[in-house]
Amino acid sequence: MQQRRIGPFSVSALGLGCMSLSHAYGTPPAPEAAAALLLRTLERGINFFDTAALYGFGANETLLGRVLKPHRQQIVLASKCGMTGVDGRRVIDGRPEVLKRTCDESLQRLQTDVIDLYYLHRWDKNVPIEDSIGALADLVRVGKIRSIGLSEVSAPILRRAHAVHPIVALQTEYSLWTRNPEIAVLDACRELGVAFVAFSPLARAFLTGTLRDPETQLETKDIRRQMPRFEAANYAKNLELLAEYQLIAAEIGVTPAQLALSWLLARAEHIIPIFGTRLVEHLDDNAGSAGIQLNRSIVERLDALINQQTVTGPRYNDANQQEIDTESFLIPPTDAEHGFRSTGHGTRASQKGELN
Repeated sequence: MQQRRIGPFSVSALGLGCMSLSHAYGTPPAPEAAAALLLRTLERGINFFDTAALYGFGANETLLGRVLKPHRQQIVLASKCGMTGVDGRRVIDGRPEVLKRTCDESLQRLQTDVIDLYYLHRWDKNVPIEDSIGALADLVRVGKIRSIGLSEVSAPILRRAHAVHPIVALQTEYSLWTRNPEIAVLDACRELGVAFVAFSPLARAFLTGTLRDPETQLETKDIRRQMPRFEAANYAKNLELLAEYQLIAAEIGVTPAQLALSWLLARAEHIIPIFGTRLVEHLDDNAGSAGIQLNRSIVERLDALINQQTVTGPRYNDANQQEIDTESFLIPPTDAEHGFRSTGHGTRASQKGELN
């Protein structure tokens, strides 16, 4: 598989987001099935694995540690701190002492002596970003992590963090139906030499064409039930975009999932999509997108079809939107080129929602 760069690391152009193997999308797969999928990922040439202390409240890191320890030298391992499970609830806490303790716990679960890429999962607005990054810089100096990343932050916060210690990756949602990174973060990453890691590149299954009725197809505890785009009225409107999208995929002989991933790969060399799946057949299908080259006319048709103006509903509800710091398009946009705002007033309070 083609390679891309994250700081000092050469990684596969596609990575595996491991959250759904333990967390947030209903009942996780059996441990044996999850292990088989992780090993098949390696066989397909994917060497970039993304987990977090939050996922399954430690269970996901434990899974990766058990299965991937024999292959540790072959992989680039990313995990996250700053958002963890405390007494069965999700808590955002970016205090330096908490981040350092979380790292020690993650190292133990992952069965490794160093984490290659360690993200601040959420910026805790009660803690200056400089203090949180300073703590992670200490972890680099003592050799517990090799590099630092950020998740769900705006371009100004990226710049502030980068001034304290080099940031090698920024992660947030990006796909045809979530274009927020195009406001400022993608350009800031390019300017600073930061890799952009795109999570939910398949629009949480919307772009696969397999999720037709969230009400009947999603389990009760699936996080998509909290997301406005998946509410019945909004989703019905969004489904109207799929027919033409699937026609484009059929026209060029690829699957809808491959079309979504190859669109992202075509955007820029510093973009690395990480997809999640529980099924080996979906993994194999997704991995095939790395060899697809889209021509300009196809990209232009996709851009015109699915974008911030044609998708109905914001990506997060109001409570979850307050926790992040990413730029957001005004809804409805008043100016297709400049209509955006920076959002987020996070707290250390426990939250019920479970997000990437």
